[in-house]
This record gives sequence, structure tokens and C-alpha cells, in this order.
Amino acid sequence: MEPALLRIGELSRRAGVSPELLRAWERRYGLLQPRRSAGGLRLYSPDDVERVRRMQHYLSDGLAAAEAAKLAAESREESPESVFDPSSARRDLGAALEAFDEPYAQAVLDSLLSLTMLDSLLTEVVLPYLHDLGERWERGEITIAQEHFASAVLRGRLLGLARGWGRGFGPQAMLACLPGEQHDLGLIAFGLALRARGWRIAYLGGDMPIESVISAARAVDPAFVVLSAVDTESFTRSRAELKSLARTQSICLGGAGATETVARAIGATLLDRGPVEEAQRLTELAT
Repeated sequence: MEPALLRIGELSRRAGVSPELLRAWERRYGLLQPRRSAGGLRLYSPDDVERVRRMQHYLSDGLAAAEAAKLAAESREESPESVFDPSSARRDLGAALEAFDEPYAQAVLDSLLSLTMLDSLLTEVVLPYLHDLGERWERGEITIAQEHFASAVLRGRLLGLARGWGRGFGPQAMLACLPGEQHDLGLIAFGLALRARGWRIAYLGGDMPIESVISAARAVDPAFVVLSAVDTESFTRSRAELKSLARTQSICLGGAGATETVARAIGATLLDRGPVEEAQRLTELAT
């Protein structure tokens, strides 16, 4: 199977290097080896991600840029080629997070981002792990400290990947959790999946007063306002305000608390599948 190819923006996010600097390294030193799409876009491979990371390593050791690029382009890992294994990835990530080992958890995520696309990372590793984490916490198998630590590390990393997700020229989605709702990781994952499909994201975050959501929606006028909650009562409490907003804005409801009955009463679209699936569906609705 051919490895997934990346646009320069995704390469920049994975490697932590600006697109401008990546282009300079490609132009001056031939560090990157892009392919061309049918439309003429440069597309980069996971090998390019690794070369950029090796370049950064050599630069941090004090080498001049030209020498660092030469070594990064020539060096190869001696170990056998890594293969993306979601089960192993979830185990490794969970072991790090539940041992409060943030540096190792970040290293696991770095490795995964070099092996697979963001959609796969979300649907096969991060979201299943979070679901399992919640169930294990309810059974008393992990502590609340472990659950909070894992959630905080993953939230920070996902928001790091979200840097700049408001830029671009695609349709815009406004995302918010309803009042009292703090569980926003699924919503962030949904925003990242939308961003990977060319959307611009206006993220309001957790526990947003309805009045503030309405005010922001009127100011921004996004293609969709997406609201999330794990408790159905959160939607029913705000039904009148949301129904009024739905007369002028396209509203989507997501999270465990969103039901077909509530969505129909408000005049909203129900998002009841996974974040990546629903991001694809919303993209199709917007075209």
C-alpha cells in the first residue's frame, strides 16, 4: 500500500517547522522530495517528515544547516521499517499516560504521526483510548488523577495540532460545548478532522453560555454551528434559544446527549457517528 501523502501544511504541523522554512530547506538543500499531484500541488511522504526531524536533531547539535541537511538526507534508521499497529499504539500511549510520563506519551504520538494520517490517529488510537479510559475509570480500575492527566495531555497535543486551524479559504465551522459541558476532546477531534478537509475552525471551547454562542454565531456567520454535550438535558434546557438560532444558522448537535428527537425539535442536524465520519458528511453537505 502506498504511504499517505501530505500537503505542506500537514507536514509543517507534524514536524513543528513553518512552511516557509520547509520550502527554504527544500529549495536550498534538496532536503525534501515531494511528488506532484495531478493539479500540480507538492505532496510529501512520511520519509520527508523523518528527514525534517533528523534535520532538526542535527541543527540542535550545532551543525551548520547545509551539513545538517546532508546528514538528514543520507541517514537511515537501522531498525526494520515501523508499521502502524493501532492496538500496540493504544497500549503504548496508555502505559505512558497512566504512568504520568508526559515526555514518553509525546514521543509515542510523534512516532504515530510519522506513520499514519491524522484521521487514523484519531479514529484508531486517541478516541478508542479515551472511550476505554472513561469506562475503566467508571469501573474503578484507574484513578481520577490518571484520567485527568491523560485527558489534559491529549487535549494539549490535539490543540497543538489545531494551531492555525482558523486560517484558509474553506467553509467555516463554529464549535462549542453547551453550558456546564467540559468534555471537549471529541469536539476538538471533530474540528481537526474538518480542518484536514479544508475547513476553517472557530473554536469557542467548553461550558459556553448560550447567549455567547448566539452572539458569536451572528458575528462570524459560519457555515455550521456545531454544539456538543454528553447530557441530553443540556440540549433541552436551551431548546428555545437554539430553535431561535436555527432560523438563521445551520446548527449541528453532537456528543452522547444529542438525539434525533432533540435535533428535530430544534431544527438541527444530528451528528451521531464518529468525528471523522461526521466531518466527511458535513463536508459533503457543504459542497
